[in-house]
Amino acid sequence: MRQVHALGADLRDGLHGRGVHSAARRLRKVLAVDGVLLADLDGPVTSHGRCPESAEVEELLSQVFEYGGGARSRLPDGSSVCAVPLTVADELSGALVASGDPVEADVEAAAALVSDSLDHAALRRARARIAAADLRTLRAQISPHFVHNALAVIAALVRTDPDRARQLLSDFADYLRYGFSDKGDYATVSDELEATQTYLELQRARFHDRLDITVRMAPEVLPVAIPFLVVQPIVENAIRHGLERKEGTGHISVSGFGEGPLCVIEIEDDGVGMPPDLARALLAGTGPESRSVGLANVDQRLRAVYGPEYGLVIETALGEGTKVTVRVPRFAPGVVVR
Repeated sequence: MRQVHALGADLRDGLHGRGVHSAARRLRKVLAVDGVLLADLDGPVTSHGRCPESAEVEELLSQVFEYGGGARSRLPDGSSVCAVPLTVADELSGALVASGDPVEADVEAAAALVSDSLDHAALRRARARIAAADLRTLRAQISPHFVHNALAVIAALVRTDPDRARQLLSDFADYLRYGFSDKGDYATVSDELEATQTYLELQRARFHDRLDITVRMAPEVLPVAIPFLVVQPIVENAIRHGLERKEGTGHISVSGFGEGPLCVIEIEDDGVGMPPDLARALLAGTGPESRSVGLANVDQRLRAVYGPEYGLVIETALGEGTKVTVRVPRFAPGVVVR
């Protein structure tokens, strides 16, 4: 089992990643053969140990790639070499070649492990591309509704309360700087919280201080890395579709804490709420367009990064407010702030 995990780590970036030579060395040791060669559809990628001459390898690979099955041949020194196809997403993607009288069943089992590792690597890369594309979409859709209202509030305060206007203008600049930051696809919970607090202060001014805010974040989750712009879009949804329609003072709370290996973030408001069917439609991206962009985008990015079990959870009902919960691993491969 340890070797399986190690092989997966070696091949986490695919056949052209930094760990591919280590994978070949590991496979040679597991198979107890003279040499191991890994190839993609263009030919050999790396090898370890004593392998056949290039012409013999090319002949074996052409048989594997043409017929899609294993191939075996006898070498001039009397030993044998075996080649087995590698598949990713059920498509031929390369071959594993073992020399030195290998046991064919063992080579086939090793090739299956390599194929699984490459399959997982391809899935991770696809998830990363999806998450990056969704983040670009979200950045491009930073709410013009909010930008207009924030600038209007600041303009109104320039004469009546210039000190607060200056502070809010600084907050607004910080918010935009963070929203369009090119630091990477991930941020710490601390960074997300700071940006969210800036956003909430701007909204409090727009609500003429009728917005009551509570923020509680346990110290152990502050350094946790999470996808960029996860918390603020949920808070924006709570204000726009929960509290803007409520008369009197509205309350919103943002809290975070550790739950075993998980980081849990909860955003709760006491606004007008929504029917549960609408909440499900928002997460599916089939709700009213103006309402579904933020939540659906965040939900899709979380699932793309961590897996399908890590989407948003929404608890709501008409007149009962809304609670949105984010649960993500506190440590996940590749989820780091650069």
